[in-house]
Amino acid sequence: MLNKFFKAIHNKYARLLKFIFFLRYLFTIFFVSIALFLTIPTFFNYEKKEQFIKDFFLKGYNFELVEYETIKYKAFPVPKIELKKVQAKLKRSNTSLNVNKLKIYPKLLSIYNLNNFEARKIIFNENSADFEISNLIIFMEQLFNQKKKISFNNLNLKILNDNKLVLRIENIFFANFGYKKNSIEGKVFGKKFKADLGDNLEFIKFRIPHSGVSAELDLNKKSRTGIFKSKILNTNLKFNFEYDNKKLKIFNSFFRSKNIKFNNESFITFAPFLDVNTNFILEELNFRIFEKFSYIEFNEFKKVIKKINSKNTITYKPKKLSRSLIDDLNLQVDLTYGRLNYKKDFLLAKNFFECEGDLNILEEYPLLYFDCSSIINDKKKFLKKFSIKTKGYQDILTLKVKGNLNIVNNKINFDQVLINKKNSSKEDLKYFKNSFENILFDKDFLGIFDFKKIKNYIIEVI
Repeated sequence: MLNKFFKAIHNKYARLLKFIFFLRYLFTIFFVSIALFLTIPTFFNYEKKEQFIKDFFLKGYNFELVEYETIKYKAFPVPKIELKKVQAKLKRSNTSLNVNKLKIYPKLLSIYNLNNFEARKIIFNENSADFEISNLIIFMEQLFNQKKKISFNNLNLKILNDNKLVLRIENIFFANFGYKKNSIEGKVFGKKFKADLGDNLEFIKFRIPHSGVSAELDLNKKSRTGIFKSKILNTNLKFNFEYDNKKLKIFNSFFRSKNIKFNNESFITFAPFLDVNTNFILEELNFRIFEKFSYIEFNEFKKVIKKINSKNTITYKPKKLSRSLIDDLNLQVDLTYGRLNYKKDFLLAKNFFECEGDLNILEEYPLLYFDCSSIINDKKKFLKKFSIKTKGYQDILTLKVKGNLNIVNNKINFDQVLINKKNSSKEDLKYFKNSFENILFDKDFLGIFDFKKIKNYIIEVI
């Protein structure tokens, strides 16, 4: 019965079955042909064809392959050309990139046609490079504007300024294709970070998970404007900006932290020379933030300071309930080729003070010259501000003081001290000097702003 059944099927579908059995030979031939097509290049000597690969990188990616250890073709699991121990030179930034493995995934037709070689994608594995800051910007522009598929796995960067290490970024992953398209991951300061880049780089979001650090950059390339936001722990910064190749304008800016709050506007010109104009409006300021200031560390930036020209206006108007010693402050600071000129006026207990002077930051032992004067309308109220009791009357006190401060050695020299237009003697000047250095200048420059020390100095000299 069963035999009759199979015989009926065979008679009825004989042609179909013959066709199916025939297809198996076609599939076998097809797969064998594909296998041969993919594996035959394994026997090619790619060492003799290196110039085609070099031209491909130079024209398509603007990378110059300087040297490599080996170059091989691998057919499976996916056809690729693999180079090991590669040194590539980035043409625009003139920087070398060291690559442990460089994988090129060619298009099928390019396997045999090296004259018109094209790749589906290239992947750089285990890379390292040292970038000067200016060259890093050029590299990033080149990378982000790359239309062909490219990926970096485990890229380690050292960012330098005049051959000095500024920042180290490790284990970087970047790809301009796939499900992680325009996403950057890596480690900075030993912590993992992630940066998401929007299409055409018009939106960038950066964050370090579980650390309270994040930043956002929103760009409008047509109008060349944008908004920047950042949060680092309890510190917030936000500003709008306009930019072109020669200048940058920052406005609607505010900075908020535990110790300082301010708004500012800045105008920065990059060419032909770096020139900065800023206007700061301080709302809150805790002078203790300057306690960690070190002039010796600041001194390391002399080369940078020499190149900066800036004009800065700082206004400080503390809130009514603030316990600030200063009622109102207006400060102008101009910096040109390392020379700082300043002029300030402020109200202290509703008494007017003004100072002007200069400082050459580039000198080994810089001297801060000052010429200060004040009119104290009510000496009694002024001393009461420092909780100093006095039996004096509401008499007016005028002061005029000239001299200089040695910031590094914590020394002061008084050239002139006028009290109610009467000149102080040399003995008095020496006394003022010794008292100042022993009480206010006993540790560092910032000690002269310490409320308790100011109080003790006033008690000492009155």
